[in-house]
Amino acid sequence: MSTTEIINPAGWPAPKGYSNGIIGEGRMLFIGGQIGWTPDNVFKETTFVGQFDQALANTLAVLNEAGGEVSNIVRMTIYVTDIETYRSSLRDLGPVWRKHMGRWYPAMALVAVTDLVEADALLEIETTAALPLETVS
Repeated sequence: MSTTEIINPAGWPAPKGYSNGIIGEGRMLFIGGQIGWTPDNVFKETTFVGQFDQALANTLAVLNEAGGEVSNIVRMTIYVTDIETYRSSLRDLGPVWRKHMGRWYPAMALVAVTDLVEADALLEIETTAALPLETVS
């Protein structure tokens, strides 16, 4: 059973890399900001793309623990400390995204911030998912 429905207004061009809106139904899972360190709090990756890969993996680990799947994700906010690094990494981010998310694009925002709590973190991903009512963690 799908818990989500993508909403894009009629006549609008299809967005690239995100959805304009998603209707979600079910149990709501709010995933706290995930950064690019491993589960033992070690930054093995120092590049933006490497940390993005690890932060997505961390996000999906929480989602999977709750019994969810990628298509249950309805919203993501990505906070980056250097917008130019993000922009220059777009070509390399696509394959990382598809590795974890396939062709699923939730409603998203990307925000440049001056800093994150963990000094070595280059980005942080905050996520909301709508899990089926019968999901048991």
